[in-house]
Amino acid sequence: MFLPKLISKGRRAFLNRAAFSTQKERATIADVPTLKAFMQTQPHHDDKAQIQPEEDTTTLPSYLHIDREQNKNKLYFIETHGCQMNVADTEIVETILESAGFAKTEDMQGADVVLVNTCAIREGAEKKIWNKLQSQYGAIKKRNKEAIVGVLGCMAERLKEQVLEHKIVDLVAGPDAYRDLPRLIKIIESKQHGEQAMNVQLSFDETYADIIPVRKDKNKLQAWISIMRGCNNMCSFCIVPFTRGRERSRGVASIYDEVRYLRDEGFREITLLGQNVNSYHDQSEQTSMAEYESGKHLNSEGFKEMFNLRDGSGIRFAELMDRVSDLAPEVRFRFTSPHPKEFPDTLLNVIASKPNVCKQIHIPAQSGSTSMLQRMRRNHTREAYLELIQHIRNKVPGVALSSDFICGFCDETEEEFNDTISLIEEVEYDMAFLFAYSMREKTHAHRRMEDNVPEAVKKERLIKMIDTFKKHQLIKQKAEIGKYHLVMVDGNGRLGETQLTGLTDTNKRAVFQQIESRQIAVGDLVVAKVIDASQNTLFCETDGKKLSVTDFHAAYRTSV
Repeated sequence: MFLPKLISKGRRAFLNRAAFSTQKERATIADVPTLKAFMQTQPHHDDKAQIQPEEDTTTLPSYLHIDREQNKNKLYFIETHGCQMNVADTEIVETILESAGFAKTEDMQGADVVLVNTCAIREGAEKKIWNKLQSQYGAIKKRNKEAIVGVLGCMAERLKEQVLEHKIVDLVAGPDAYRDLPRLIKIIESKQHGEQAMNVQLSFDETYADIIPVRKDKNKLQAWISIMRGCNNMCSFCIVPFTRGRERSRGVASIYDEVRYLRDEGFREITLLGQNVNSYHDQSEQTSMAEYESGKHLNSEGFKEMFNLRDGSGIRFAELMDRVSDLAPEVRFRFTSPHPKEFPDTLLNVIASKPNVCKQIHIPAQSGSTSMLQRMRRNHTREAYLELIQHIRNKVPGVALSSDFICGFCDETEEEFNDTISLIEEVEYDMAFLFAYSMREKTHAHRRMEDNVPEAVKKERLIKMIDTFKKHQLIKQKAEIGKYHLVMVDGNGRLGETQLTGLTDTNKRAVFQQIESRQIAVGDLVVAKVIDASQNTLFCETDGKKLSVTDFHAAYRTSV
């Protein structure tokens, strides 16, 4: 594996060329490998030239070689904030550290290495992490000066060396630098190059495809598989392309291997993850879908691309979903987070026809105003979005829909906000994630627009959005009464052992009474009839019959 040479500056070890500005400093790093050399590539079976790492001629000093035996008594603790991708990334970090000899502990106070995997999508998320660093993590450093505190993830990538200015933090690693963690820890322990270390290089093709993550879920219910990383959409408000880099898809072969592994381990549900998951496109294998070869798979009607469309060769998301659902017919499949521009009929047909592909789709709208969508660089109109919603409901009967909305984005007028309210009312989502706008540095909005909606107005609009959504959510919940759902049991309800709870394939929380004669267990799939509903819960009854795979398919086709 290629390892970039270590660069020293004061008491910090950097892997960030931007930190060097003087002519003398540039001369010091003249022999450091280029960005091209740093990018590690995965094999692609096409005729396009690929970036290849230069031959590594670096001889690492002995104190930087990773020795599992030296690490076997060292404990690490990791805390995760943010989205499901961060949850999946934490599993990758755990696998890398444990392969280097470290052992995980749930006791933060007793850990040798304390890591926090961070989110930077909104200002509030970062403030929460800063508060924790100054309180809990600062207290750890006071009690144990040898403890190493590290900040990982999107906040690390966004702020870089600014994080190290807080003396609490020893280590900073961006989302594409997790393979380097054992070495960064070793640098800090050696103290021969300083007491801090950082690697925030973004990669063109790092997907961690060769790592099957450590999974600690003893019940083996849910697992996440990251199938792609990064985003090319460059929405005005979004920091993700700057913290996660450009889109790159993982090879299908490694995804199939991980699905088989999880199937054989007994996991009951798998979620395919990506910052823009339905943009998945791997060219290492030829497609078997005629629609892809002809180019008919392209964007949803009325939606445009920020960048030029890629050619139709290779495996795209619909075909991937089709194949993995066949590989593990006993396993339920979900996916998140998609972009509404890429819901071709090929994908909707897979969702509709496969019993084990969950009938729940996230369709982020962000706003109900066409003029606002234009400023957000979403590349579609309100009308196109509504046509897509109707088309999805026609193709996938009974589908549950969720969305994201932002209020108070730059220059938002009362009329534009009311368009968002009317969209929420018209679509009647089953779930929605609602936020007031928080400007992020480096984004298009930060460079070109003004965050000029007063905070008091943002708060008022957010409350109105929440109230509007909840009113229609309750109507949707009540409409479930009398319907049957297939529920995967994931634990006891609020009443304890006499009550069980789980998720329907439409991702709704259901509760029902335990049946002593059946002894329904965590992981069982049961058919349940809805007899009442609240804002967030379906109250059900069941005869407790446990389902085989055949029963699962039959129950879905006949009872839901």
